[in-house]
Amino acid sequence: MRENDMHEARLYTRHEGVIQCELCAHECKIRDGKRGLCNVRENRGGKLYTLVYGKLIAEHVDPIEKKPLFHVFPGSTSYSIATRGCNFHCRHCQNSSISQVAMGDDPTRFCLTRSPQEVVDAALKAECKTISYTYVEPTIFFEFAYDCCQLAADNGIYNVFVSNGYMTGRTARVIAPFLTAINIDIKSFRDEFYRKVCGARLQPVLDTVKLMRELGVWVEVTTLVIPDYNDSVDELNDIAKFLVEVDATIPWHVTAFSPSYKMLEEKHTPKRTLLKAQEIGFEAGLQQVYVGNILSKGGEDTICPSCGTVVVSRLGFSIQGKSMIDGRCLECSAVIPGVW
Repeated sequence: MRENDMHEARLYTRHEGVIQCELCAHECKIRDGKRGLCNVRENRGGKLYTLVYGKLIAEHVDPIEKKPLFHVFPGSTSYSIATRGCNFHCRHCQNSSISQVAMGDDPTRFCLTRSPQEVVDAALKAECKTISYTYVEPTIFFEFAYDCCQLAADNGIYNVFVSNGYMTGRTARVIAPFLTAINIDIKSFRDEFYRKVCGARLQPVLDTVKLMRELGVWVEVTTLVIPDYNDSVDELNDIAKFLVEVDATIPWHVTAFSPSYKMLEEKHTPKRTLLKAQEIGFEAGLQQVYVGNILSKGGEDTICPSCGTVVVSRLGFSIQGKSMIDGRCLECSAVIPGVW
């Protein structure tokens, strides 16, 4: 990789010739000439560099509902970008072709070079309400995302992260002032799952959910429900109870698994499992629980928690109708939590 493609990283410290990256919860200790677990951050001569600044592998205009974010400008579009790389190595990753960078691989391969100004200009031209940092974990291209976020905010565009939540508290506090919303995966409520399936730990994810909410960022949570891995009643109930303790207004998206990457032999999620998860979420006290990746009549509708009116009806990523204005139910005037 050429020197002029290098961009010094943020959020790291030096300890006796070893760099400690403080961006994500792995907090990798990186010796000279080596990379962190994400394989896109490298110690060169005692400085940490991001190898993917402005190197986009994906840029698309998506419905905001695809993130999924159902309580953030419903029906709007989001300019969605990603570099290569990730700090997780999930065995079921649906974007493994771009998220997994092999040791020694050039993480800029197949990428296009973009500046923050070009990203913001493209979002403005496409009349997108938001820019989404998505497809892979945005924490690993934090420097570029941060610069884009600042410029987007200056131009009246909102910013959203679609994240595994595996960032340090320091990182969350730096980016939060420029984030309107974040969707965080809680992939399981068992540390064993995180260690075996993702190569990570559970607690930092839970800490990020709580901290982002405390920092005033709108939070939605997604759980991909995988048969025989994280679909027990006890575990789904544990996730729901945790969310209620943080904030019962956090929308919970329970979505269907399809075999992918290194879990091609596993089973698809039955519809009945997702409907049971939705029931568990409501019984625990969550206001909004959504069923995703399957056809379920009404499963993606937003319901007024006060009177039960359908305030936003959806079919897939499309809005079929609205019965609210300025974030209030037209039937009873109750406030529907979100960013409207």
